[in-house]
Amino acid sequence: MSDLLTRVDSDETWRRATFPACRDHIFMAHAAVTAIPQPAVDVMNDFNIATSTGNLDYSEVLLKQMDEVRKSGACLLECDSDEVALLGPTSLGLSLVANGVDWQAGDEIITYLDDYPANVYPWKKLEEKGVNVVFLRPERVGEITPELVSTAITPRTKMLALASNNFLSGYRLDIEAASALASEHNILFCLDAIQTVGAFPTDAKLVDFLSADSHKWMLGPMAAGLFYVKKSRFETLQPTLIGAWNVKCPNFIANDQIEFEPGGRRYEPGVLNSQGLVGMKNSMDMLTEIGINRVAERLLDLKAHLLEGLDFMGFHAIGPRTGINASGITSFTHLEQPQRIPALFQALGENRVVASFRHSRDGIPYIRLSPHFYNTHAEIDRLLSLMDKAET
Repeated sequence: MSDLLTRVDSDETWRRATFPACRDHIFMAHAAVTAIPQPAVDVMNDFNIATSTGNLDYSEVLLKQMDEVRKSGACLLECDSDEVALLGPTSLGLSLVANGVDWQAGDEIITYLDDYPANVYPWKKLEEKGVNVVFLRPERVGEITPELVSTAITPRTKMLALASNNFLSGYRLDIEAASALASEHNILFCLDAIQTVGAFPTDAKLVDFLSADSHKWMLGPMAAGLFYVKKSRFETLQPTLIGAWNVKCPNFIANDQIEFEPGGRRYEPGVLNSQGLVGMKNSMDMLTEIGINRVAERLLDLKAHLLEGLDFMGFHAIGPRTGINASGITSFTHLEQPQRIPALFQALGENRVVASFRHSRDGIPYIRLSPHFYNTHAEIDRLLSLMDKAET
């Protein structure tokens, strides 16, 4: 098989066949909801046809095929497959952590109010149990530094609940440094990793809990995702959703005692989104074949090209441009005339550019661009040309 990343730039016919969104769009919204590659669509369609024709062996799917999905997820997360549960959306995994840990009144959770709300509300709800939610207050959007986290830690801190990458600014968390702080202070570490898994290396072994749906950088469908729990934390995190799938019941007969299935399956209460998960596996395998480090390099290369054009046109992009905190997300506004941004976003949409429109807490409008590895420099040039025409 030829190198997929090289083929993106050398074989436009293949690129458009494999990534149909490229045919008549410039798709740069992977930080929102991805455009699913055709191979993943094909395996999901095959699954549906098998269900409609009576040719699906459900025991084969639920046992063997789903174990293969776990293995693919473990490759992406750099962990053991028995530490992976197949759950989506991201908020489900985060809520399992919030509800499954034994909290005591006065315990503290360190998190960030301007993360995506899925990583805020599960912790905020714990205030009803007397848990104190400590919100980090960075100088710039999403800039969660090790120093900022360190100063927030107290003897009552029980958990860090952070995002691997801010959804607006694209500030990528130094997961290794945060992990070191958690270990030093014997604190649990829960990571909302939806904005890095599939785009940048995300080593699950550095955290205790991780949740990520596949519908962004993993190039998968919605409500199919990965939930990681470190083996040593299985007893710390008690399953709070109980069903016939995660509790042992031989021959579908309930036992007197609740005995959970081993590994990550203990967090899967019922029938899985098997159709979505086979699609997720197909895309995960594609990303693993390329290599996540190479994907990350590609994203930063595309980002540099974008920034060069945005700077030339006088726009203001937020977030790191290079280094360990830079990511594939580029959000920009116009400092002197922010009112131009909504009209520009509409004009881009009318020209088949798929981007995202977001606001900061203080009301500043941003256009967010989030290309993936299959996007090209030629597409960025076309995007910048469309922006220039829309502005004149």
